[in-house]
Amino acid sequence: MKNYLGDAKQVKNYMLKTVIWENDGVLVDTEELYFKATREVLSEIRVDLTAELFNRISLMQGRSTFYLAAAHGLKAEVIVRLRADRNRRYSDLLRKGVRVLDGVEETLRRLRGKVLMGVVTSSRREHFEIIHSGTGLLHFFDFVLTREGYGKPKPNPDPFLTAIIRNRLQPEHCIIVEDSERGLAAAKAAGIRCMVVPNRLTRDGNFSGAYRVLENVSEVTGEVLQLLSQQIN
Repeated sequence: MKNYLGDAKQVKNYMLKTVIWENDGVLVDTEELYFKATREVLSEIRVDLTAELFNRISLMQGRSTFYLAAAHGLKAEVIVRLRADRNRRYSDLLRKGVRVLDGVEETLRRLRGKVLMGVVTSSRREHFEIIHSGTGLLHFFDFVLTREGYGKPKPNPDPFLTAIIRNRLQPEHCIIVEDSERGLAAAKAAGIRCMVVPNRLTRDGNFSGAYRVLENVSEVTGEVLQLLSQQIN
């Protein structure tokens, strides 16, 4: 598959039709809650999961932090129970309310009707539904792909390639909005342009190869509208 990354001059001739959004850390403030639930469970087996370690293992490498439990000699069936406990705790935290990140709703409103929009997320369907039970954001999206819908997770390109195939898209017609190194790596491997909006947990990452690195989600609007205007001109 061709790689469509590079500066604006390289990609301006590729028609933009679809914006693909990461959910956690881009649309909603949930990564801190996921970290909290995971840290609490691992602390019960005397594993100290720091924010730096979580970022490196999960958000950069795309690995499960529960390998730390395996390193402590815990058996596979115990780790399965720990992961289930984390998922329950995470669900409980989500039910207390999820904050839509600043600028997201206005950005989605301004882009609606100008491009197709979809969400490709590492969240399980159960968690995704809890998250968006009160956000009011889902009507902006034309498709959603959760963790159950594809094989290998980010940084593998499978999530994005699956979304493209299922929705009959072309990589050169898409741009992805991500917040992490693993998301950027998946986008690059899929040959899709990627804008990165780092958050507190990911802001020290290496985002070389990104189409743009933005300060906040609100800047996505200008970038997308500029690409659309280039197509007209």
